[in-house]
Amino acid sequence: MDKPPVDPQNPWLQLRNLTPARIALGRTGTSMPTGAQLDFQYAHAQARDAVHLPFDHGAISAQLAQRGRESLLLHSAATDRNSYLQRPDLGRKLDDQSAQTLRDYAAAHPGGVDLVIVVADGLSALAVHRHTLPFLTRMEEQAGADGWSLAPVMLVEQGRVAVADEIGELLGAKMAVILIGERPGLSSPDSLGVYFTYNPKVGLTDAYRNCISNVRLEGLSYGMAAHRLLYLMREACRRQLSGVNLKDEAQLQTLDSENATDMKGNFLLSPPQP
Repeated sequence: MDKPPVDPQNPWLQLRNLTPARIALGRTGTSMPTGAQLDFQYAHAQARDAVHLPFDHGAISAQLAQRGRESLLLHSAATDRNSYLQRPDLGRKLDDQSAQTLRDYAAAHPGGVDLVIVVADGLSALAVHRHTLPFLTRMEEQAGADGWSLAPVMLVEQGRVAVADEIGELLGAKMAVILIGERPGLSSPDSLGVYFTYNPKVGLTDAYRNCISNVRLEGLSYGMAAHRLLYLMREACRRQLSGVNLKDEAQLQTLDSENATDMKGNFLLSPPQP
């Protein structure tokens, strides 16, 4: 819905053009205007639809195959969407058949791998459909340059973040990355989350993971997200840890920096004084 023209006498309308937040909605008597109410209902419907959209793993698998990447389809212990939403614990582990599939694969490919990438629908399959392949293209280019061995991409239906820990442990992977649809908001039904764990194993808490969120065209760009993730992975290999003890201090170019290579520390902080 188009935003109303700016009224020079109302500074709130000028601010509204700078943010997707619902400010300066106006009022009709004691109620919101019809347009603002309809816009809210539309955003709520988009968020609800994103939660229930089926995971089109076939399309992602086909696109990966075109790039020469093998994939395996797995399923969590949540048998359907209702059980997934009502029992978060079931989405954190594989069903018996999927676990056996990985044991068979590991037996046929002994020695483990450096990195396993997991793609799960999470709470927004829409985010996975839109952003997985563009992000993976940038990420795997850099991972390949570092010489890391890769397992097939694991596609998990009804999966939650912790399912990547079990997958990584079964494959003997040094690192696990999961791309997952984040809980939709009223302005972001397609936000992709990226979670990274060093030395993944069943039973780890969120304190052992690093998260990069809001990967989408209107949020964090694919290139910047891949850059941050690769920094965390390299530091994790060097320090042999991940999570709260591993901070994101990647050097990132900003609009105000002409030479990003001279910047030290987190890009949100002012550069150190000489």
